[in-house]
Amino acid sequence: ENRESMLNSKSNKLTEALEEANRIFGGVSRAREAALDAQFLVVATNIGKEKANELHSEMSAFDSAAFAEDLLTFMGINRTEVEEETDDSEDVPGGFLPSDAWQTVGEEAAKYFRRAPTFHYMMGSFKSEPPVPKQRIERQKKASRGKAERAMPAQLKKMEESHQEATEKEVERILRILQTHFENDPDTPISFFDFVIDPNSFARTVENMFHASFLIRDGLAKTKLDEDDLPVIEPTKPSGRGEDSRAGARNQVVITLDQREWK
Repeated sequence: ENRESMLNSKSNKLTEALEEANRIFGGVSRAREAALDAQFLVVATNIGKEKANELHSEMSAFDSAAFAEDLLTFMGINRTEVEEETDDSEDVPGGFLPSDAWQTVGEEAAKYFRRAPTFHYMMGSFKSEPPVPKQRIERQKKASRGKAERAMPAQLKKMEESHQEATEKEVERILRILQTHFENDPDTPISFFDFVIDPNSFARTVENMFHASFLIRDGLAKTKLDEDDLPVIEPTKPSGRGEDSRAGARNQVVITLDQREWK
């Protein structure tokens, strides 16, 4: 409604309307109110554009020809040395640019622009030369090395088999000791700690517990708690059914034993 008065260059009604809308926008809480504010912003922008187009400034317009002449003069063109054999039909100003004309313009223009930092390598530049090819090894050396590599798995396999055999023999030895103690006094349970602890060696005690766990795993021995809630161990009685006698329910436990408790 006040479009004509707002377009007047001496009127400040558009500024006042913008300030009033900015104040009212602080209390906007609904979507409809925000849509009305956006619609007002579009109308105010259009009015501001029309008002700017009607402004008349007294500044002189940019003359590209005059700018080109001043630029050529700054670059040091020599107007006195004109080519005599210049085609009259071509409207080209005569003269010669010195060899450093564009360098002069570049040095002057660089003062008004921020220069980007120069690029440099933190750890030096990459090598552009191709890598040196590796020399081939003779076939005889490869064959000898292959024999040594083929011999290593056999040695490791032999060591693993010997270690496994030693473990099985130790488990069998402990089983015989357990059966012997139990045959001498079958009514008295054997204390698990008295059976595995070596008073003179903590490492040997751990090994005894390790080997005794194989007996319990395979069903050759069993552990339980006595009246004092201390573990006891005894060999299992063969039932005459072969492997089926070991298929019963078994429980696994984890026992912690440090050197202080061992002492």
